[in-house]
Parts: sequence; C-alpha cells; structure tokens
Amino acid sequence: MSTEADCKAVPERYRGVWQRTLLRTADGLEDRTTPVFWVQTDVLHGDLRIPQAPAPDWRSRSDIVAFAGITRVVGERCQWHRLLDYQPPGPADIGTMRFVDDDEVHETALDGSYLEIWQRLPDSRGGHQALWLVAEGRQACLLRAGDWFLFAAERSGVLAGGGPLSEQLARLDEAGRDALLDCEFSFGRIQGGGSPWSILLSSLPGRVGQVLLEGCGEDLPSIGGARLAGLGAQPPVSGWTLAPLPSLALEAGV
Repeated sequence: MSTEADCKAVPERYRGVWQRTLLRTADGLEDRTTPVFWVQTDVLHGDLRIPQAPAPDWRSRSDIVAFAGITRVVGERCQWHRLLDYQPPGPADIGTMRFVDDDEVHETALDGSYLEIWQRLPDSRGGHQALWLVAEGRQACLLRAGDWFLFAAERSGVLAGGGPLSEQLARLDEAGRDALLDCEFSFGRIQGGGSPWSILLSSLPGRVGQVLLEGCGEDLPSIGGARLAGLGAQPPVSGWTLAPLPSLALEAGV
C-alpha cells in the first residue's frame, strides 16, 4: 500500500490546519465570520466551509462548499485537485501563496479576484497523516493534523456535470435529494490528543456533537479495519477498505 511518503509531498510549511480569517473579493465583498477550515497533510487536503449553520432542508444545505484531494505546490502556486467534492465539478482551484510568517499565509487568485488570509491553528503541527478508503464505487478519506481531523465520504448518488447543486436538487424527489446530500465532510477535535474524536462542524447537520472515533489513539495506521469499515454516518454496506493513496500524473501546470 502506498503512503504519503511515496507521493510528491507538499512543503512542510503548508502542513497543519488553517482557519480562514478574511475573504476579500475584487468587487468589495468581505467575510470574516464564515467558519472555513483547510486541513493539509503531506499530500492530501480537506476543506470545509459552511456559510451558515445548515438547516435540515435541502435549500440551506446546497450552499455548503467542501472538498478533498491532492495538493500540488510549484513555487508560489498551489493547486487543490478535488477528488471528493460536495459541489459539482468547477474550474481549477489554484492560488498564489505568500507566507507572511510560519503561521500566516495569504492566498490570492491568479486573476486577482480574491484574497484569503489563513492562520494555522497552533495545535495542528506534527502528526500529519491520511488514509484513503474505498467501497462500492465510493471513496473516502480520513485526515489528521495534530489534534484535529477531517473525514470526507463521497455521496451514494451521482452529481451531473453541469449546473449548481441547488438546481440539481430542485429537479429531484425526496429520495433523490437524500442521495445527493449524504456527502459527509466532518471536521473536529481529537480530545486530549487521543480520544474521543468529536465533530465540531459537518456538512450533515446531525453529526455536529457526535463522535467519529472513540477508544483509539492518534496514529491512523493503528486504527483497526473493523472501525474503519463503519466510519461515517452512511458507510457502505460492505464497509470501507483501505486503498493506496491516489496520485495524479500531471503533464503541465501545478
């Protein structure tokens, strides 16, 4: 099985959990309050941003942005290749990164359309690990950075290539909407550096306050297969199984 050490790792300075403290767009929008967290391990990342505490209705939850995948850094450019995505596929996600110091980085769009300021959480240094899981045509990942974690699991339904998520949900019945909304991105804290793994923010409103894992240590490879098999709110019937970390063959760009 491949590990992150077998893949092209991002620079050490990127690793940890970053909280966005400012979004400023070219048209004058500023956002300092939306909870936005970016978890970066040696190769894999996860990102979760929920504009407001989502209500159970599908319209509210269609605005969530969350994704996970492979990070590539070349010079000052960073690209987040989204292999798991709450939203339909969009344009390439590439930013120019300028580190103000070890724990603050400014991300600007290539076209200058936005600025994001990120601050690293102090207890997210060290212990950066990731697992990739598969089952029944679905993918998932479990990331850990210091005392923080992010679990992402692909939905059972299939997103169409075009159109916003809200429009796709509007065309479906209740069962179809449920299949598209069961995409889980859960972010939280490893209490006391060990257990339990408490969920603080999730694309599934009912998961907030629940425990992702309990009675296990910090080391991801030591988590037993039985626990991994049933990970998440909607695990596959056959259970998740460990798989090699994904890789990308890139001919050009970041």
